[in-house]
Amino acid sequence: MHFPYWLARLRRWWRKQAQRLQGRDDSLRPVQLAQTPPTLLLDYSARAYASVLIPALNEEKRIAQVVAYALSDPATAEVIVIDDSSTDRTAELAAQAGARVLTSSMLGKGASMRDGLEQAQSDIVVYLDGDLAGLRPAIISDLCQPLLGGSADFVKARFGRGGGRVTELTAKPMLKIFFPELATFAQPLGGIVAARKKLLMTLTFEDDYGVDIGLLVDAHLAGAVLAEVDIGALEHDSQPLQDLTLMANEVGRVIFNRARAAGRLHVEQVSAMFELQRQAASGIDYILTRRKQRQRLLLLDMDGTITPTQFVQELAQATGQAQALQPLLEGASDPDLRRERIAEVFRYTHKTRFEQVARNMAIRPGVIEFVRHMKRQGFMVGVVSDSYFIAANILRRRIFADFAVAHTLLFDHEVCTGQVRINPAFQAPPELGESGICKSHVLQRFLNDPQPPKIDLVWVVGHDLSDLPLMRLADQAFAIDPTPGLLPADAGITVLDSFEDFPGVFTRLALVGTDNAASP
Repeated sequence: MHFPYWLARLRRWWRKQAQRLQGRDDSLRPVQLAQTPPTLLLDYSARAYASVLIPALNEEKRIAQVVAYALSDPATAEVIVIDDSSTDRTAELAAQAGARVLTSSMLGKGASMRDGLEQAQSDIVVYLDGDLAGLRPAIISDLCQPLLGGSADFVKARFGRGGGRVTELTAKPMLKIFFPELATFAQPLGGIVAARKKLLMTLTFEDDYGVDIGLLVDAHLAGAVLAEVDIGALEHDSQPLQDLTLMANEVGRVIFNRARAAGRLHVEQVSAMFELQRQAASGIDYILTRRKQRQRLLLLDMDGTITPTQFVQELAQATGQAQALQPLLEGASDPDLRRERIAEVFRYTHKTRFEQVARNMAIRPGVIEFVRHMKRQGFMVGVVSDSYFIAANILRRRIFADFAVAHTLLFDHEVCTGQVRINPAFQAPPELGESGICKSHVLQRFLNDPQPPKIDLVWVVGHDLSDLPLMRLADQAFAIDPTPGLLPADAGITVLDSFEDFPGVFTRLALVGTDNAASP
């Protein structure tokens, strides 16, 4: 064990001895309710009782301090850091500070929070963010007091003077309309929470920015007693404007969906509007804003490359439409017409079926390791697919890629309409003077981006002829397990049997090591 860990343990032991001799100092804690059973508090005061969970992505700047802070609180029984495939030293520093480190099963804060919850050993769970600073002592104990006293089942932290821009302009106005009983919470989007594990296991953890508001609303709808505890001022890293825009869309979508499920929403068109807003994350303009000075780009095909099978085939098998789909895949009809007819095959299919199939698709061995290595080398990693964004975005999260570009399948009341909208990124930029739909145009958007710095190295990994124009624009092009004779031998493409062959490629091209060339 390392010194910070033992120092934290010593501090916890000394506090416990002082509490046994002198009694607890409650000057910093909320006043207990008159009906609080004193015996309950005595039972917990003699031991640590809370699992502290910290989801983290590239938080090497502060993660060690946050872990040490959590361990210093007498309520803390364990600290678990759930690493969301960080490309910096987050996991290493967290372990050195005394935390148990888990690797998230899927990219996204919600998945990390759920993974940590399943591994928590205590009945009481506290969530902290990995970028916090300026925390006053005993916040974890303070958050747990309403749970111990029986006055609450779910506790949110209140800090500072008010919420941020998304809280004030999106969350609070929408809560006032659809859930007015929650409108009094100062920080409904805050990620600092304490609750019983039993309750949390029954709630839904959203994938992205909507996870915190989703937990609050779900706990309320489950009949839990909610509370808010003032923890004073703290320092928290701010989000860039582009992330705030996506955050506002996600928060709005979650509140609307919860309102509809609770019978509080009757304007069904709103759901479709927010579905389109969510899918705006596949827009090339938004993706370019997230490049963050990275000059290296890796583009991956989905069907046949990341996965050994095609998504539409898997979906057709799951929905009993395999017979209807097969003639469309084998025919040599116009690609645009074929794309429309394939979408029509899945008309009236519920959105959850699309998501379920994408989550269950097999991923080729070595893909995740390959993506992680490339990100450590400063590459921005994206999935470019002729398939649907609803599937491509789930697959990119499963392999920890940065973005996905695919076409938009339209839904009405979460049921497929059988219509597909072409992603504009697949259309040729005006300056090229070309027409038609092609994956290569996605790469052209990156290469023609006027914002510095310019992309100076491009890798592409594909599978078949549909990927060939994209491959020919790349500095390094690879084909994974292609059909023999399908790709031209003189195209400058390196053919590999699997992603597990890439370590040899890294050595040959001197792309080795784990140095953090850039953090996404």
